[in-house]
Amino acid sequence: MAFARWDPLRDLLAIHQHLDRFAPAPAGWAPPVDLYETDDRYVLAAEIPGLKRDDVRIHVQNDSITLSGVRQERQIACEQYHRVERGHGQFSRTFQLPHPVHVEGISADLTDGVLTITIPKIAEPAPRRIPVS
Repeated sequence: MAFARWDPLRDLLAIHQHLDRFAPAPAGWAPPVDLYETDDRYVLAAEIPGLKRDDVRIHVQNDSITLSGVRQERQIACEQYHRVERGHGQFSRTFQLPHPVHVEGISADLTDGVLTITIPKIAEPAPRRIPVS
């Protein structure tokens, strides 16, 4: 009789993969986002392939920006899904910005499934010397 070393992690991963085949995909999703800062602006880039401009909403209030929208469920005639990883449904992500922004100067562009939002900062006033009279 041969003995085999028991690896509980391997068994758990096998069970997890087996259950994944039958579990429905979670409702909703969150697009991956990059948010970075330059000297004069913030830039938010979100991957939202398959969405149209009308499917996305951008809301700015005070020093936060909210990106939200909806991706419709795909209607594909098939007998059975083997894996569903591309999320659908509503999403909403809010980001707090550390400095005040110029709301009227915000622009957004959707190209090749990447939404790029440019958010200009409000220029800080330059130091001013006050003469003493």
